[in-house]
Order: sequence, then structure tokens, then C-alpha cells
Amino acid sequence: MNKQTPFSVCGELLSAPMHICGFFDSREQQYEVIIPYILEGLEANDKVINILEGNRHGEHCRCLADNGISISEKLSSGQLEVMASENSYIKDGEFAADKMYKMLEQTLLSASRAGYDSVRACGDMVWALKNLPGTDELLEYEARLNLLTPQHSVSLICMYDISSFSSNTLTDILLTHPYVIKDGKISKNPHYVEPLELLSSLSSRSNALKS
Repeated sequence: MNKQTPFSVCGELLSAPMHICGFFDSREQQYEVIIPYILEGLEANDKVINILEGNRHGEHCRCLADNGISISEKLSSGQLEVMASENSYIKDGEFAADKMYKMLEQTLLSASRAGYDSVRACGDMVWALKNLPGTDELLEYEARLNLLTPQHSVSLICMYDISSFSSNTLTDILLTHPYVIKDGKISKNPHYVEPLELLSSLSSRSNALKS
């Protein structure tokens, strides 16, 4: 059984495991939330994973360095991992929910074996706007994460740019996250649906579309 590891987001002290959706309307707003979260993790004994588009890595690492993070040291020790969406979420040009789920599960297991207290991950979900094959599995993937996270000491922030995603998509995304960040504040999400219930209704929805 995992131990409850404290972490703070938006000035609130919380404890892992936790699956959060972050709704942001600008990159500045996104960084105001994630920089303190990443810094705190690197100062503690947490493994920190950032997943974003490959073309943003330079700017992202500069931003972390400007906030006093010794990037090369943290990357070479393996405590910080900056991954590209293209090599994770949409490897080989498609989103495969099952593959991504297994990759995350292996990452959590290996971080625990390496002696980290907890894992903090934030992933930019902008890749889902490219309509690549498999993107329709996003909701199922997000729902399944709620079966995985309680087994590990992990906090996950899925970052959504509210000006890019449709309101229908954002409404669906809310169903899959117990906590939500909006306007720089974190709160319990009243729209959250338990994963097994949601997966069952998604399965019914997809069968109805097929028939």
C-alpha cells in the first residue's frame, strides 16, 4: 500500500495519490501553477516528469532554470524527466491508451524501486487537438488512470488549454478527474464520475454508435 505523500498545488497542501485536470487560459497561468509544484518536488525526494510537445522543451527548461533549478544536474540524476508528447502520448503518430497506461504504470513502479517518495507528473494535453488515430480513446484513458493512481504515491496534472479545446470536450474531461484547477485555484470536482461507472457508460456509448 502506498503512503500518503504531501504536496502542494495552488497554495493548498494535499496528499498523493491524486489525479487533477488543470484548465489554463495562457502559458503564464500554467507556469504560475506548475513551477512551484515542480520546484517543491525536486527539493523533496520526488521523481518529476513533464510531458510536452518536443518544440517546447527548450523554452520549458529555460523557464525551470530561471527559477533556480539546476536542469543538467536534475536531468542527469534522473530525478527530472522532460518527455516529448511525440514519444509518449502519440508515439508512432497515434494515441494508444493501453500503451500509454502501461508506460505510466512502469514509470511509477520503477520510481518506487529507485527509492523516490512519490512521483509528480504534469502532461500538456495539446496533442489531443491533432485528431490523430486513437484520440477518441482519451476519455477511457483518463478514466482508467483513476484505477491506477490509488495504487501509487503519485500526483498527476493533465493540463488543458481552455481556449483550444471545445466546451464539450472539457465537460467530458471533467468527468474523469477528482480534482480541478481553474483560475489558479484547486478544488474538489463535483462532476467527477467513478472510473468503473464511467468506463461502463463509455462502452455503452461506443456500442450504440457501432450499431
